[in-house]
Amino acid sequence: MGPMTAQNADHDARADLISYLDFHVGAGVDATLDEQPHDRFAEAEAVAPAPALPGPAPSLRREAPPPRERADERPGAGPDETPNEAPLAFRRELPSRDAPPEPARTYGNAANAKPGEAADDARARAAEMKTLDELEALLRGFEGCGLRFTAKNLVFADGNPEARVMFVGEAPGADEDRIGKPFMGRSGQLLDRMMAAIGLDRTTSYVSNIVPWRPPGNRNPTPQEVSICRPFIERQIELANPDILVCLGAPATQTLTGTKDGILKARGRFYPYRLGDGREIRALATLHPAYLLRQPVQKRLAWRDFRMLKAALDAGP
Repeated sequence: MGPMTAQNADHDARADLISYLDFHVGAGVDATLDEQPHDRFAEAEAVAPAPALPGPAPSLRREAPPPRERADERPGAGPDETPNEAPLAFRRELPSRDAPPEPARTYGNAANAKPGEAADDARARAAEMKTLDELEALLRGFEGCGLRFTAKNLVFADGNPEARVMFVGEAPGADEDRIGKPFMGRSGQLLDRMMAAIGLDRTTSYVSNIVPWRPPGNRNPTPQEVSICRPFIERQIELANPDILVCLGAPATQTLTGTKDGILKARGRFYPYRLGDGREIRALATLHPAYLLRQPVQKRLAWRDFRMLKAALDAGP
């Protein structure tokens, strides 16, 4: 085989390897596996620097204890007297096994933050935002949710934030992650047709998700991820201040209304939703467009729900 042929073979092998890696990155792979298990949380906590303590740094050199006096060299010591033990100040104490060192707090502003810390930090910071632009800027810099590091783009919202109706889904998909807007794929096209059937479009409605980052491989968001992102969507609803909230699918319905019912039982009903200022609006539960693409026969149920939405909008606030 000539040198040129070998070079072409190396180039093809390199291209195949890059394509193989790109496929796994696109599928959401963010770590490699080893032969031995690793505790990633413990490794992240071990890397975190410990807080500096006030005062001078302790010396690392150990001072040698003074030499013991021999019994026969001390005045008044008898021949049968044993030498004194070493002073207690120079005894080495073993660390207690009952009190492990407390890991450094991240206060929710790092990817290795505990879910409770991150949710508390998100709630406190979201409450300080006065406009939707400020809230979006906060989300772009928020690092308390690991989905931020696997997604390509933040998917905040689309449509008219001053519209009377706001649609909330679950999480972005591949198309939404690529474009940076919610409901851009096939489910978004179906949602547009459903809205058009009752006289709505993106200029007369506001669209968002409870989780603003795409989970790897289009998996469902975990309960921890939902709890971290929940303060942001709640604040987004308060700032948009719609008259009617439409929950698309079970995750959005259960997260925002608190019901434990499945979506087929919960759909077609208005639930009370209380805003931060104490005002109460109505939240309508209905089927997610992605579910309707998989189960076209259920579109008749969604059409009934949208007719209820149309009647509610026509009746006024």
